[in-house]
Amino acid sequence: MKKIAYYITAHGYGHGARSCDILNALREAAPTVPILVKTDLPSDFMTSRLPDSIEVRPGAFDVDLIQKDSIQVDLDASIETIARLYEREEQLIAQEAACIARENIGVVVADIPAIPLAAAQRGGIPTVATSNFGWDWIYSEFVGHDPRWEIYIEKFRAVYAKTDLLLRQPFAEPMAAFPNRIDLPLLAKPGTACRRRIAETTGADPGKPWVLLSFTTLNLAAEAVERISRLSSHEVFSVEPLEWPDSNIHCLSRALAPFTDYVASCDVVVTKPGFGIVSECIANGKPIVYSDRKNFLEYPILVDAIERYCRHAFIPNAALYAGDLERALAAVATAPEPAERIARGGAERAALEILSVPG
Repeated sequence: MKKIAYYITAHGYGHGARSCDILNALREAAPTVPILVKTDLPSDFMTSRLPDSIEVRPGAFDVDLIQKDSIQVDLDASIETIARLYEREEQLIAQEAACIARENIGVVVADIPAIPLAAAQRGGIPTVATSNFGWDWIYSEFVGHDPRWEIYIEKFRAVYAKTDLLLRQPFAEPMAAFPNRIDLPLLAKPGTACRRRIAETTGADPGKPWVLLSFTTLNLAAEAVERISRLSSHEVFSVEPLEWPDSNIHCLSRALAPFTDYVASCDVVVTKPGFGIVSECIANGKPIVYSDRKNFLEYPILVDAIERYCRHAFIPNAALYAGDLERALAAVATAPEPAERIARGGAERAALEILSVPG
């Protein structure tokens, strides 16, 4: 029986979260099909979301963007890093082509690095991409900053153009480089609230509104952390690795519960617009306080999704980095219910499409 190889970019947990939704749907639909995952996302993140029957190995095949924290991008470091990676492009393609042959891979799925797709194409193996954007589109914003970005835009477009199928996720750009596209409904599913367990573990007061700071990193000054710690009307949480020791912000362990259960357990999420967290909040019916992001072409698309499908309020970067959450939390508490709903079942649809690929 041939394997499915699934490659996931390590640019943020959103790619991993949505890929795990699809991988779990694949396992449920085809319990005996072997699945190999390659990603440089943290192993504890992946193992907390996937069954033991799905093999996960380390592997980095794109660079995405180098970030100063969850909001700020370092463009100069990003272009230098991708240039170094692509000095090894031919070596990496050959390496993965050999792995695909050795592992008896029947179909390669990518969210959404080009090198594994190129390796599969070299060996005549069917390829499926799934994402809400292509790196060619993301990088197009930066050509004016450094013309070298155009080199990598063309590299991605050339591979995407040869990809057999794109499973385009919600909140997407056109992704015009892909010749064959199927649109998916929402992938994320509701979590299970575990408020009592969280309260017992952290000492948080379950009678207060709970706020989840959903960032991988957030460079807050000591004064900002202190201001958030003094927010006595709410309990405030982060999820590891984001923590501020010796503060009143409770850091939740990923070993305690799945991230989506934390979203289900809190009353409001403070975040930057990212595919994963927007999807989780929609699936769990949670309001979002969102901040602005620079050098992030997805931003207006995701803000549109927030405004259509979530109760929401906006917090400027200056207020967020100052730890000034009170005004935004007051605004979201009285925000109207969303006027629209989005179709569900995207992970199951993706699994069926992947399993139907001849391979």
